[in-house]
Amino acid sequence: MTWNPDYSAVFRRRLGKTAAELGDSRTTDQCPEIWELDNGDVAVIGRDATTAYQDRLPAGVSIRPDERLVIISGRILAAAKPDIRDA
Repeated sequence: MTWNPDYSAVFRRRLGKTAAELGDSRTTDQCPEIWELDNGDVAVIGRDATTAYQDRLPAGVSIRPDERLVIISGRILAAAKPDIRDA
């Protein structure tokens, strides 16, 4: 079975802190974030780096036309770690 996003899912809670809270941004708009959706999936808001990485992906990695490679800061991910469930 292939996974597909459920576009009817809604944002449940932020995982971690905002970039502004971490001192990585002076404003609250246009900041990377990680969110848990109400169905358990995770939404990542970051910079679209698809074009920059398309020609240098590791072996076995591909980006479908309906996908984007998104980059967030390591600080954003580390701050979210306590909020992310274990497997």
